[in-house]
Amino acid sequence: MTVRRSAAALATTAVLLGAAAPFAAAPVAAAAPSPSPSAELPPGLYGTTDPTYDGVWRQSLAFLAQKIEYVTPSTQAVDWLVGQQCDSGAFTSYRDPAKPCDASTVMDTNATAAAVQALIELAQHRDAADNGADWLKSVQNEDGGWGYNPGSPSDANSTAVVIGALARTSVPIGEVTTADGKTPYTALQALAVPCGKEDGGAFAYQPGKKGELVANNDASAAAVLGLLGKGMAVGDANAVKDPVCTKGDDLTAEQSAQNGAHYLAATLAASPYLEQPPMPGAEDAEPQPDFGNTADAVVSLAASGHKDKATASVKWLEKNAGTWAKQGGPAASAQLIFAAHATGADARDFGGTDLVKQLNATGPSPAATALPSPTPSGPQPSSGTESDDGGLGLWWLVGIGLLFGAGIGFLLSMRRKKQQP
Repeated sequence: MTVRRSAAALATTAVLLGAAAPFAAAPVAAAAPSPSPSAELPPGLYGTTDPTYDGVWRQSLAFLAQKIEYVTPSTQAVDWLVGQQCDSGAFTSYRDPAKPCDASTVMDTNATAAAVQALIELAQHRDAADNGADWLKSVQNEDGGWGYNPGSPSDANSTAVVIGALARTSVPIGEVTTADGKTPYTALQALAVPCGKEDGGAFAYQPGKKGELVANNDASAAAVLGLLGKGMAVGDANAVKDPVCTKGDDLTAEQSAQNGAHYLAATLAASPYLEQPPMPGAEDAEPQPDFGNTADAVVSLAASGHKDKATASVKWLEKNAGTWAKQGGPAASAQLIFAAHATGADARDFGGTDLVKQLNATGPSPAATALPSPTPSGPQPSSGTESDDGGLGLWWLVGIGLLFGAGIGFLLSMRRKKQQP
């Protein structure tokens, strides 16, 4: 998911806009605002644009994408992320770590949740991840969900990314309840457009002023992952039958997730990409392809067991999204890597673009990189079981030693037989 509902969201989402027609090559992107010439970006930070609104977010997504591609980020980069955390466990969007967090510090649930997921996947600083998860639980809204900042009204995107963080720290989501028993799933399901209505199965970002629910593609992709209890960097699930939209007022979280998948599949069946509505003040402009949300929808479809419904979208992303990812920065490249990983595509040759190399180039040189690129069906990085021997565990070394010894014994045996009269 992308940085949401902030000035940075509008700035970075501008990379989607341009004069290109649908199916044309990706338009030249308008970059997010850059720091003033006098400002220097801190060492360890990924990306070159102003990190005020998305520094922690883009760093966290970069780590998640690198992890699933067997890339180990530098210690400097990881230390930078950990240094952004406040003593409470919360993260801001970006801050000067030389200044302590206080009552005026604006905490960011999305940045915190993304950082928690990243630290868990890196199997480093588990205490910081747990501290972040505890803070997220402490700022849960009465409806069971979360807003972008503590105390703000719950929205589908924030609630979903927090669910992913809590799930990755092994917190049972159904047990994260409010005083009256509402869970994060309750909050998401309250934003679902009922099946049988227009855009049935979709999710709204938030209710309208009159309580109306308007389908939102970004919120729908996020809610599917949230209701499945999954984080942002997921593989595909076992294929199931075509997604259906189940009616009813007492649906399970899984059913609501499948309803969202049904909506996304139908939307992408009509067009392989989702569209970005015109920016405010540009009502006469034509909607433009939304690369980020399309990638998110691909991940959600794959995670819900409908990878086949995302095939055309993956091909479209391969053909059109390379320029967007390069100019969109670390988070954009990471989103495409998530989509490639979830569907078994090659992130190192995604429409001719090496997304992993492109991402690595936006930050400090990685501590280690392994080849070839893994796929969801192949061996996956473990969480917390890495050894200190460059990836080969003790038992692998023992096994190799035994095989080597057996081979030597066999050769000696054959030599003795030849020497016997």
